[in-house]
Amino acid sequence: MKKIFSLAIAVALFSATAIAQTPADSIAIVKAKWQKTKLEKGIVARTAQFTDLYKGPQAVSIIEVSKKSARKFNIAHDHKMVRTSEQALAHNGVAAINGSYYDMKHGNSVCFHKIDDTVLDWTGGGERNTRVNGAVRTVDGKLEILTWTYEIEQGYSQNKGTVLASGPIMMKDGKMADFSECSDSFIETKHPRSAIFTTKDGNVVMVTVDGRSKGNSIGVSIPEFAHLVRVLGGYDAINLDGGGSTTLWLKGADNNGILNYPCDNRKFDHKGERRVSNIIYVY
Repeated sequence: MKKIFSLAIAVALFSATAIAQTPADSIAIVKAKWQKTKLEKGIVARTAQFTDLYKGPQAVSIIEVSKKSARKFNIAHDHKMVRTSEQALAHNGVAAINGSYYDMKHGNSVCFHKIDDTVLDWTGGGERNTRVNGAVRTVDGKLEILTWTYEIEQGYSQNKGTVLASGPIMMKDGKMADFSECSDSFIETKHPRSAIFTTKDGNVVMVTVDGRSKGNSIGVSIPEFAHLVRVLGGYDAINLDGGGSTTLWLKGADNNGILNYPCDNRKFDHKGERRVSNIIYVY
């Protein structure tokens, strides 16, 4: 992660004001006292508490998976809605983050989800018009982030691997995304957020920012989250489901592996994990 920071900081400082974040935010991220956890080969977790990042306190958690490791990625789902940590363990995972948007009543994804040649769910019009313009695809254990449109979804013919739509895309090919076609309220409101991104050298990073806890972590807007991802070295990045779903898990870590502070129990602890429809996991 130190290498990622050193590569990204000059660009982040130059571009911070262009997206309404300040150089002080970039410096705070780089100079934070990151607490490191390394329990699995090729995987490093880091957490940090900020007293003043994006105009308030923040709690940030990161899991980075090295390209050089033998680790693989996949997407799991359970329409009965199962906690991120429990789904990951059921699939012999060693790390995981919550997935995309879903119907909290019925448990199905509200975004396109296809496993090999079987389509499980399609993206609803409300999601397309609000935030969903990307997807995560895993094939043979490798993960990539795709741009996504209605036309791509209708014509999608890949019959190997798993694809799960989400969004918005925050970075593509090292460039910041344009959020103008997404819902203003979703983009601008501070929420707990989850994302996954790849670095230019091929590492995969899962990141969460907690929120809805005054005095502990207030959450971030999408432009703020994109700025954070850029400072962390993001090349391709996509936002996932957030709010009470935001969960980052590492097998063997303290607090039953929950690195962040899920807010579904309305407490700033590690016990508020929500039941979700799908996850992205490392194995």
